[in-house]
Amino acid sequence: MTHEDPGEALPQDLSHAGSVVDKAIEYMLEQDLPAIIVASALLGGALGLLQRSLDDRAVAQVLRQALHSVESGEFRVGQPPQDQPTG
Repeated sequence: MTHEDPGEALPQDLSHAGSVVDKAIEYMLEQDLPAIIVASALLGGALGLLQRSLDDRAVAQVLRQALHSVESGEFRVGQPPQDQPTG
């Protein structure tokens, strides 16, 4: 599939891909797979895809950015980031 303007189509493609991943997660959890197994499988698949799409240096940069997001609390649901004052 090609796009005339990849930047224009990306949000729709990203939304579609996100929906597919959400359904896959829902399915695996309904199969009583532990969340850590589901997350590990998805992370492994994502890393494999990145490795096929990018060079090692670029993959490492993506991983550093992801680690920074985790450490800053960006992914924490329902809780403020650790480095942010509460109240």
